[in-house]
Amino acid sequence: METMFASLTSSGITVSSFLICSLVALLCGALIAFTYTRRTRFTQSLVLAVILLPFAVQTVIMLVNGNVGTGVAVAGAFGLVRFRSAPGNAKDISVIFVAMAVGLACGSGYIALSVLFTVIACAVLYLLVFFHIGADRSGEKELSITIPESLDYTEVFDDIFKEYTTHAELTEVKTASLGSLYKLHYRVHLADDRNEKEFLDALRCRNGNLEVRCGQPHTPVEQL
Repeated sequence: METMFASLTSSGITVSSFLICSLVALLCGALIAFTYTRRTRFTQSLVLAVILLPFAVQTVIMLVNGNVGTGVAVAGAFGLVRFRSAPGNAKDISVIFVAMAVGLACGSGYIALSVLFTVIACAVLYLLVFFHIGADRSGEKELSITIPESLDYTEVFDDIFKEYTTHAELTEVKTASLGSLYKLHYRVHLADDRNEKEFLDALRCRNGNLEVRCGQPHTPVEQL
């Protein structure tokens, strides 16, 4: 069992060892990318990067081959690279780090270890996404209501909120259409999500069928 986790390149780099490491790196990268695209948003550029990154890192590690000076030079070269695309979120960066770790393992010749690590990382990633670990389950919604200036917005919807919500908080008021309209923004918790349409219909009847919007609360884009 221990020999399975021995380095394939411990006795030197050969053409066969390079091809085996490269193939495993590409397959592991493809598996990570495939898992990442399940039940989550993704872009083609990120998928291609995750597939190729283990192979690229593996090749660099093989070229360094334990030479500290070369390793420092390569690290400095990579430090000069600036990504011109929009910054990724924390999940994207985490997947990139996983792909880099696989490339490091393959470049060091630890084929079995890289495959085992990939399988465990993909399984954990899929389960975390599948069970919505860390997702916001507070049930809070952001409500926007447009009313004519003739309505007093301070108490006009209190009875509707009392019937359909457990909590409603007015967070912002602003005027529109040269002051002829008011736009009200609330944070609400619905008592029963199944009554959302009935709730919106009641609001439309009260505000003269002007615009009513209800959705998930706006949160800043997560970046690293």
